[in-house]
Amino acid sequence: MQSRLAFGGRVYYGWLVVAVTFLTLVVSAGVRSAPGVLIVPLEVQFGWSRAAISFAVSIGLLLYGLCGPFAGRLMDRSGPRRLMLFGLLLAGSSTAASAAISELWQLDLLWGLVSGIGTGVTASVLGVAVATRWFVARRGLVMGLFGAASSAGQLVFLPFLMWLVVSVGWRGAVTALAAAVLLALLPALLLMRNDPSELGLRPYGALASPSASLQDPARLIDVTMQALRVPEFWLLAGTFFVCGFTAAGLIGTHLIAHSIDHGVPEIMAAEVVALMGTMNFVGTLASGWLTDRFDPRKLLACYYSFRGLALLLLPFVSNFPGLAVFAVIFGLDYIATVPPTATLAAEIFGRRRVGTVFGWVFFSHQVGAASAAYLGGLARATVGDYTMAFLMGGALALMAGMLALRIKEVRIKEVGSSQHH
Repeated sequence: MQSRLAFGGRVYYGWLVVAVTFLTLVVSAGVRSAPGVLIVPLEVQFGWSRAAISFAVSIGLLLYGLCGPFAGRLMDRSGPRRLMLFGLLLAGSSTAASAAISELWQLDLLWGLVSGIGTGVTASVLGVAVATRWFVARRGLVMGLFGAASSAGQLVFLPFLMWLVVSVGWRGAVTALAAAVLLALLPALLLMRNDPSELGLRPYGALASPSASLQDPARLIDVTMQALRVPEFWLLAGTFFVCGFTAAGLIGTHLIAHSIDHGVPEIMAAEVVALMGTMNFVGTLASGWLTDRFDPRKLLACYYSFRGLALLLLPFVSNFPGLAVFAVIFGLDYIATVPPTATLAAEIFGRRRVGTVFGWVFFSHQVGAASAAYLGGLARATVGDYTMAFLMGGALALMAGMLALRIKEVRIKEVGSSQHH
């Protein structure tokens, strides 16, 4: 049977593509989460304020998202392989160069500008593009796997990086991270494929070969302008803004520093984040499974409400056992929002444009992340702790839970076509 060809004649080749993509997302997540480990060492060595360091992190998070629509568009047109290789090379090179920084502007340039672009083209948009190209059946599960890659990046890299920071210093830790990113280039170069058609296959679970290429002749601006006229786009973008604000921006950037502020040793603080990553892995896989079976709108409402309650309680948690409990609770839905959000984008806007549309939705996510990364550091520098930032994040998450229920199932016309998807 055609859908079972390749890779030994028994296992669908798309699962190997999933493995390569998963590895790429893991190392990309390691790069993006590393500033959480580096904030305090940089503050101690150079005397830079936490707000100034957080500003560099926010630049990276913003560009990480801004690359999404353009990378998604290129993936829609020509496939993800070249962008995967480019992103890994750029992220690895900028990380290696950052081991030699001595000025704040260098941090802004390497961890902000260059690293943001490199990781931005190997972010969630990459996972969505691969999942929609290679899978019809099990697509929610695959997107859950890709969402879990971010937690796997935290689980693998953060405790190791913190151990290296304590043992050999932050420069040695950054060098080791750069080596890991550059090593991931090899399987991507040898094994990655753009589309099932390159191997004479069809998407997994497809009953027939696609009647048209995934390439969409419409321009990026046409697809974008039509999406902007759909209320569901703004609801998806708005709720995902809150996801980025509360997860990558607030907790991902500042939880370790918050823990150290309250006397938790550095290694144990990293273990808290690793525990959160473990639970996130479980939660995101479960979310992918649930997305294949239940209404993604209701799932999003539950996830954001659950997250909001956890954040409202965090200011009152300051010891290691309490932070560990928070890590378990928050970790279960840290990135669980990705599978239902991506599924809704594909359902509403069509498979042929999901890279472009989800790219803009993901950009909104990263605007939220960048805002929280900077505002969290500013709040800490201004009032001495993160209480105000955590309470704001909790309130926004509860609002996002209500907004998710307003998303309606709408399928819009393909740009330049009279056919519905």
